[in-house]
Amino acid sequence: MTPPALTATHAGVWITHNGETITLSRGEAIRRAADTPHLLLNAPVIASRLGYPELAGLDLLELFAFIHPAKFAVPTPRGLATALNIDPPTSDSDAGFLARAATALLDTADDPQWPHRHGAWSILQSLARQRWPWTAPLARRIRKPDAPERSVFTTLPKWEEAAPRPAPRTIALTDPAIDTRLADMLGTGSEIREGQQAYARAAGAAFQPRRTPHAPNMVLAEAGTGIGKTLGYLAPAAAWAQDAQGTVWLSTFTKALQRQLDQEAARAYPDPAAKREKVVVRKGRENYLCLLNLEDAVQGGFSNRAQVFAQLAARWAEYSRDGDMVGGDLPGWLPALFGRTSFSGLTDRRGECIYAGCPHYRICFIERATRASAQADLVIANHALVMINAVRGRAEGVQMTRMVFDEGHHLFDAADATFAVELSGREAVELRHWLLGPDRATKGRRRGLAARLAELSGYDDEGADAIDRVIAAAKILPAEGWLARITTGTPEGPIETLLAAVRTQVFTRAEGKGNADAGYGLETEVAEVLPDVIEAAAAAALALAKLAGPMATLEARLKALLDDPPDWLDGQGRARTEGAAAGLRLRCETIAAWTGLLARLGSAADPAFVDWFALARIEGRELDIGIHRHWLDPMRPFARAVLEPAHGVLVTSATLRSRVDADVDSWSDADARTGASHLSLAASHFAAASPFDYANNARVLIVTDIKRGDMPALAHAYRSLIEAAGGGTLGLFTAIARLKAVHARIADPLARAGLPLYAQHVDPIETGTLVDIFRAEPRASLLGTDALRDGVDVPGASLRLVVMEGVPWPRPTVLHAARRAANGGTLHDDRVTMGRLAQAFGRLIRRADDRGTFVLIGPAVPTRLLAAFPPGTPIDRVSLDEAVKIVQHGFTNPSAPTIEVANTDSPNASGERE
Repeated sequence: MTPPALTATHAGVWITHNGETITLSRGEAIRRAADTPHLLLNAPVIASRLGYPELAGLDLLELFAFIHPAKFAVPTPRGLATALNIDPPTSDSDAGFLARAATALLDTADDPQWPHRHGAWSILQSLARQRWPWTAPLARRIRKPDAPERSVFTTLPKWEEAAPRPAPRTIALTDPAIDTRLADMLGTGSEIREGQQAYARAAGAAFQPRRTPHAPNMVLAEAGTGIGKTLGYLAPAAAWAQDAQGTVWLSTFTKALQRQLDQEAARAYPDPAAKREKVVVRKGRENYLCLLNLEDAVQGGFSNRAQVFAQLAARWAEYSRDGDMVGGDLPGWLPALFGRTSFSGLTDRRGECIYAGCPHYRICFIERATRASAQADLVIANHALVMINAVRGRAEGVQMTRMVFDEGHHLFDAADATFAVELSGREAVELRHWLLGPDRATKGRRRGLAARLAELSGYDDEGADAIDRVIAAAKILPAEGWLARITTGTPEGPIETLLAAVRTQVFTRAEGKGNADAGYGLETEVAEVLPDVIEAAAAAALALAKLAGPMATLEARLKALLDDPPDWLDGQGRARTEGAAAGLRLRCETIAAWTGLLARLGSAADPAFVDWFALARIEGRELDIGIHRHWLDPMRPFARAVLEPAHGVLVTSATLRSRVDADVDSWSDADARTGASHLSLAASHFAAASPFDYANNARVLIVTDIKRGDMPALAHAYRSLIEAAGGGTLGLFTAIARLKAVHARIADPLARAGLPLYAQHVDPIETGTLVDIFRAEPRASLLGTDALRDGVDVPGASLRLVVMEGVPWPRPTVLHAARRAANGGTLHDDRVTMGRLAQAFGRLIRRADDRGTFVLIGPAVPTRLLAAFPPGTPIDRVSLDEAVKIVQHGFTNPSAPTIEVANTDSPNASGERE
């Protein structure tokens, strides 16, 4: 018997009853769902629409993840229909579609050619013990295999050690070689575009032999949208890697571009087997599934719904390409069905890995990716990972001599985060847990040094004494409940006392500024420090020095044992010793940075740094207290640690220069914000304007009659503009509170008009999945903040209107104030703001046949900022009514069949993504 189905949107609620679809009130739907399990699609979203968090039932997304592990599907009815190749629902109210989709999924389990049959029976038995609602219908279709099924822990392939790769050969990469490689990647019959070919040749300068010690051949290349820069730099990169037998690191800022680069690398390596060998995607350890955590979870470490997620994750792991849980082939919507805690419990958490001591070390996804990158031609990484590898002086065996930084306009911010120092309660607790283990028993595997180095304590008296001294000294670090003790005025130990004094100074300096009681984070610069803070800092520095001493002693002892290993140190023991030594070294460096920061509190400021105290809060709830230090110019350490050792570096973006500099053909700002100005060899520059016809295909409207702070008027503006465009709108906000306020006012009426609205920070859907939904549904609209301003690639009719609720001025933080003063005052503000406007506008036109309108809401937008938009783009200041008429006139009926939905898995011929 087919169970009833339930679907809900902002427009209404519908269920199936006796073969018919009927409309219900939310209250009646909740009552029925509580009495009888219903078919659902994305239970957390339906629960949010109903206002019923306890909603449970037979979620088709869970069934899809079981039947098709590691397969992508947009988590909407139409998206599921596309993935299953069945007829889509006729309307939002077509609740009967859920039964048709369930039948299609269950029938797959009957198919003798089902490619994911292995492991299904065993996982289903485990899910049955958790009373997973899909167990019964699946059990009738999946029979017990004749031979016992192997678990994921025995089916995954083992990686093999390989000899270190020799240093790359010295070659001169010629323009003809670049042209040939580009032509091959574009394919037979493709037109070679002048701009793309010129760009590829300019990028090739980064792959010539180095001319000057401690300075790479550095190329800054700005390529407007439509040039085809992705293939433009892949061509010389792949050509150099092949001829020089070296590795090129391709660094991006967003996981979305990493995924896109991986797809486009197939142009350079069309044979799938060759691509798997030559192209590796690398991310931070926290992105990957930890097999030991998974084993703990499926063997009882997780319970109830979390156990269901663990079993589905085990099913996915058997078929995953690389175990990447964030932006890889794990559907982004799957963890959201079970809660973030379940997800984080399966990833590799900081300080937890036991490396070669792990029974799954030889099949570890992280270790496989690390070793594969040492032999690859192209390693697709991110800015943070590349910088961290360089800072730590080891690239895990990989020689990083050639690098490409795409999304280069983010380099400054990435370096700013990487080279910063933070002494906060959370960071100090993290150090305590690594040294001592958790303060109370947990289900996790985290253990202190004594447990990890038990062999050392039993066999080596000197090492055992060093461990005892570290454990005794580490007790000065904050323990569980530290924040509650500070807020109640009862701090314990020198670090908590310091943080309590910092908190007092923050509140003291924030008083009278109108924000101390607003419930948001507070900060104050380190200046005229209160005596209590200076006194507490001195005591904390002394305590940290007493901790660092025995840690350094223990590290030295571990190194001595590794250099001359005793008989009792077996392979796994050596691996744990190596891991502990590396961890001690890294954490000693952290303590040294902390003590340097504390020494600053009682002395004169260092002009190279910006220091401040901060209290992190969300809606009045205190989260953390800390002392922060950032470089005034983070490109100084970036140039020293990352650029100087390299032989060739390409930094590229569509908006590499500020528009102010672009207008006068100056590269001074780009040189400064990429580190080029700190090198002894000047960078070469290249710029190619976008070939798109912005004058005829785009328009900018400045709406002048919406007063800032008038939320009803702002919501009315968004609703009117979205209705005028027929959906397809990306709405950008500079504050989450305003986004939520607007969404609450317009979501229901838009949905009743057939225009679904999704929103960051409102819908229980992660950002990447929101963009997938937006891309797939031309009548949908999406509201978001910074992550969507320059992280969305939606060519075609799905994005035809961008609305920005105000000028995106930089937030007036302590750090921004210091950089503003050092970099030209209002000119610095203008450069930052214009860069944000340019990136936001860049979401609108992604290919030659795109058309759209950019609306900026603001009664007094400075004229000088309008240079952020491409030359020739029509710009008009209009009333809201006029803007609505223009938007209506500029679009045809969005429901017409001529609308084409972009397929991001199939890039255009030029390889254009940005």
